[in-house]
Amino acid sequence: MNRSYLTYLIITMGLLVFSSCLEEIDLETFSEENFEPNLVVEATLTDELINQTIYLSRSDIRTDLETDTIYNPYLPLGLGPRDSVKVERFANVTVKINGASDMVFRETSAGIYMSESPFAIEAGSEYEVIIQTNDGASYRSEPMGLAGTAEITNVYAERTTNEFGIEGVMIYVDGSASSGQPENYRYIFEETYKIMAPNWDNEDFLLTNYDPCALPVPTYNLVIIPRTIQNQVCYNTVPSNTIILNNTAERSESTITRFPVHFISRDDFIISHRYSIEVSQFVQDADAYSYYSALSSFSQSGNIFSQVQPGSLRANVSRVGDPDELVLGFVEVASVSKQRIFFNYDDLFPGEELPPYPFNCIVQSSPESHVSYCFMGMNSSTCPQSIIERVNLGLISYVGLNDTGIGSCPGPYVFVSRICGDCTLLGSNEVPEFWID
Repeated sequence: MNRSYLTYLIITMGLLVFSSCLEEIDLETFSEENFEPNLVVEATLTDELINQTIYLSRSDIRTDLETDTIYNPYLPLGLGPRDSVKVERFANVTVKINGASDMVFRETSAGIYMSESPFAIEAGSEYEVIIQTNDGASYRSEPMGLAGTAEITNVYAERTTNEFGIEGVMIYVDGSASSGQPENYRYIFEETYKIMAPNWDNEDFLLTNYDPCALPVPTYNLVIIPRTIQNQVCYNTVPSNTIILNNTAERSESTITRFPVHFISRDDFIISHRYSIEVSQFVQDADAYSYYSALSSFSQSGNIFSQVQPGSLRANVSRVGDPDELVLGFVEVASVSKQRIFFNYDDLFPGEELPPYPFNCIVQSSPESHVSYCFMGMNSSTCPQSIIERVNLGLISYVGLNDTGIGSCPGPYVFVSRICGDCTLLGSNEVPEFWID
């Protein structure tokens, strides 16, 4: 699950815990002068031999902690506000094993604490997370142990139609218990997909010596040169941002069959060329399952200000010496099993038209230059922004010569929005280590 999304839910629900379950929330309680940030602790320690990770942050009065990024072809990338989680810095974090040995964690980046050495959660051992914040407060989790282990035996994709009548692809999981009597499961996934710029050309604009304020006209050098960076094929990786739970308590068998993890519409461009998904299955204890069930119910309520019974989202971390202080989040230990698959669109929709590219890639043209920015006279031009202005802002990609006079004010070249000719705006041009074509 996307950590920013989880943090958002935890923080918002924590704010609601202060409200009465019988009264509407007074929005004045969200004002800065009345708000006291609470510690948020998030961690899933697993039986993988890895550097384990613990996330620390603080609740915040902002309710929009994650801003969707919307591409605007008329603005350079990097402009616009971005909210972020308020992280907890400079804490001392350890994990105590069986009340004795400690695994020390270091802050590797803001609010992210990783164990100095790799370690794996082991069956029969108890683990406690101990935190001392920069202000001297101490926090401790409840002792935790593995609830059992289970393996993913198969992950597969099938063409199907979902409950809303949308045709697409469903990702299913099969699994079986390998030790103990696991009943509670949580799933996350990470999907990676190939992106191919639909209007890519092996040449592009190069603008140098540009002075838009020169008089009587702007000065510049604009040439068409071979591309030096591979930006036709890219890859993007996205983590899941939903809570996916499965309970098998009412089943007599210890196997999981055809559990649906993720649905993708056939019109979603992420499956246009090649797609991969890695599914992770966590075996949870009853407390962790109950916590995530409550969090899931809250996130699906349709209204972040819906009433919640106080205490329904109980953390398993408390402040030493002050157990009444509200601490948000959850720490769990879990067995994990992972499996990855790949498929192409043609594997499931043979011979059918690919999903549409998510941006309108109209071939355009405009004058090469423009009136000097420092010209003081009247300017009656109604032509669109010039080529050199757009190239200077990084907004367009070269397509070719304007041999057919495209545009209301035709220029010498035709072009598209950069996102249509440069895949690096949507992903990375580095092939992932796990990728198989």
